[in-house]
Amino acid sequence: MRMTIFGVLALLMALFAAVQYNDPDGLWWACIYLVPAVWSLMAALRPVWFAKSAVRLALAGTILLALVGCVWYWPAIPHWWRRDVWWVVESAREGIGMMIVLAVLLAVATLLRRERPLPEHSDRVAWPRNRG
Repeated sequence: MRMTIFGVLALLMALFAAVQYNDPDGLWWACIYLVPAVWSLMAALRPVWFAKSAVRLALAGTILLALVGCVWYWPAIPHWWRRDVWWVVESAREGIGMMIVLAVLLAVATLLRRERPLPEHSDRVAWPRNRG
């Protein structure tokens, strides 16, 4: 089930990146949307990689950057959540886009935390216990 969720998130974010073709800064936003797509795909296909602290640290750093991006692109216009506003105002759409990126990254991190993958070198069913 988890693999399906990560796969759907990866596909959605890749589609978000694909529809940026007609945007003046489309390449920038396509790259931004591909970041959570890659993390979601990694979580779907190689969850054991997240047993490594360097990978978890990189994910945490990516989440921090997305949070900074959310603050940076936060819509300054009142009632930005209303369709008649975000349909017309690009800065509102960009802010919502960063919120979606952050939400997907947080979903990946949360779902991975709930079910920790086994280390690559482990053939055990559970994490080894400390016997000291």
